[in-house]
Amino acid sequence: MKELKSQGSQPNSPGAPGSPRRPSGLNTEIQARIGHQLRAMYDDVVRQGVPDRFAELIRKLDDPNAPKPAAKTEGSE
Repeated sequence: MKELKSQGSQPNSPGAPGSPRRPSGLNTEIQARIGHQLRAMYDDVVRQGVPDRFAELIRKLDDPNAPKPAAKTEGSE
């Protein structure tokens, strides 16, 4: 009974007596695989391009002469 109290309330925390130590971080091979997969996914997204309606919205937002939309008030729709 005394042993359980000496281990603290988190017996699986790193450095606790009797707990296995987990490796700290990912090895370089795993990091390289993750990086490769992320680049492949990102390249797919970039190749898709920006939809025309989004491009038009961006142009409108960037135009300093564009009229500002009226602020909505409560109860108006």
